[in-house]
Amino acid sequence: MSLSDFLSPVTYTSPTNGFYTSHLGSKLEIYNSDFPDLESNTYDIAIVGVQEDRNAINNSGTALSADHFREKFYALNEGNYSTRIVDLGNIKAGHTVSDTYVALKLVVTELIIMNILPVIIGGGQDLTYPQFMAYEELGQKVDLLVVDSHFDLDDDPEGVNGTTSHSYLNRIFLHEPNYLFNYSNIGYQTYFVNQESLKVMDKLYFDIHRLGDFSSSITIAEPIIRNANMISFDMAAIRSSDAVANANATPNGFYGEEACQICRYAGMNDKLSSIGFYEFNPEYDHNGHTALLLAQMVWYFVDGFYNRKKEHPLLPKSQYITFRASLKDGSHELVFVKSKKSDRWWMQVPYPTGLSKNERHHLVPCRYEDYQLANSGEMPDLWWRTYLKLN
Repeated sequence: MSLSDFLSPVTYTSPTNGFYTSHLGSKLEIYNSDFPDLESNTYDIAIVGVQEDRNAINNSGTALSADHFREKFYALNEGNYSTRIVDLGNIKAGHTVSDTYVALKLVVTELIIMNILPVIIGGGQDLTYPQFMAYEELGQKVDLLVVDSHFDLDDDPEGVNGTTSHSYLNRIFLHEPNYLFNYSNIGYQTYFVNQESLKVMDKLYFDIHRLGDFSSSITIAEPIIRNANMISFDMAAIRSSDAVANANATPNGFYGEEACQICRYAGMNDKLSSIGFYEFNPEYDHNGHTALLLAQMVWYFVDGFYNRKKEHPLLPKSQYITFRASLKDGSHELVFVKSKKSDRWWMQVPYPTGLSKNERHHLVPCRYEDYQLANSGEMPDLWWRTYLKLN
C-alpha cells in the first residue's frame, strides 16, 4: 500500500508572477506530479486536504477548503527557520463517507509512524473521528483537544453510523476498545450546550473550559493545549466578524489573534502528533479573509513547531526543578516540576499500584497558579480530576 493511492496531486497553480524566494510556495515540496519520497526523512510536517463534506451539517462546501487555504498559505513568508513541509495534495471524497474515513485514518497513521506531523485541512469536523481512529492503529492512548463552541454530542441519525459534524464525539466516547484517556474542550459557549452534556463531562472528569475563561488572557489555554496528542479545530469557534466563512458562524468566539496564539501553543506541544482544521467554507468567503486567517493560523502552528523545547519526556532531570507542597489536611504531598528552559510547569499525579510498570507518576501540564494553590494547602482541581481518572 502506498499513500499515493489515497491522495490526488495539488491542482492549485502559482500566481502569474510566481512566488518570491521567501514565500512558503517556494519552500514547500508540493505533490504536483511525482509523489514525494516520504521515507527520505526529509519532512517534519505534511499538509493533507480532505475533500469531504457530506456529513458537515448545514455547511456543505467545506470540501473545497484546501485549495483556497493553499492560495493564501503559499504566499506567506517563511519564518526564521528552515521549513521541511510537504503538501501531499487532497484525499478525494470516496464512494461513501466511510471510504473517506478509512483513507484519512490510514494516511494519518502512516505519517505518524514516519514521524511526520499531518496538518489536515477539511472538510467537516466529523473527520475528527478518522483522525482519532488513526491512534487505534498505533495502539496509543489519546489526549484529545477540541477547539469548539459546541460539544458535538448530538444524537444525529443522518450520518454514517451516527457520525456527523454535530455527533462525532459520541463515536469517539463510545468506541471499543477505548483509546481515549482524556478529552478537553476550549471555547465552548454555555448557551450552545445542554446541561446533560455538562453532567457527562463532569462524570468522566474531562477538562472543559468556557470561552469566558480565556477573556483575561489566552495564555491560560497553554497547559491545556500542551497535554494533547491530537487537536481538532472548528473554525466556527472563531467569532463571525473574524471568520465569516462558515454557515454555522456565530457572533461570539475567539478573536483571530487568539486563534493564532492557540495554534502557536499547539505547534510548541512536543506531544502533539496531528492537528485538523475543519468547517472552513469558501462559499461564504467572498473577500478571502477567512482563508487568510486559516493560513495565518497554520503559519503560527509551524512557527510553534520549529520553536519546540523538546521537553517531552522531562529528561534530563538536571534541566528541571522539583517543588513539593503539602495539603492542609496532610492527605497528600503534591510534586511539581518546572523547566529551566521554558519556565513551564507540570504536576505529578501518582498511578494506582500496578497500573504502570514503568512509571510511578502521570505528568500533567499545569500553570504556576496550580503550584501556588497547592503551596497554600489547597488541592488543585486539575490534580484531583486526573487522580480520579487514573483510579
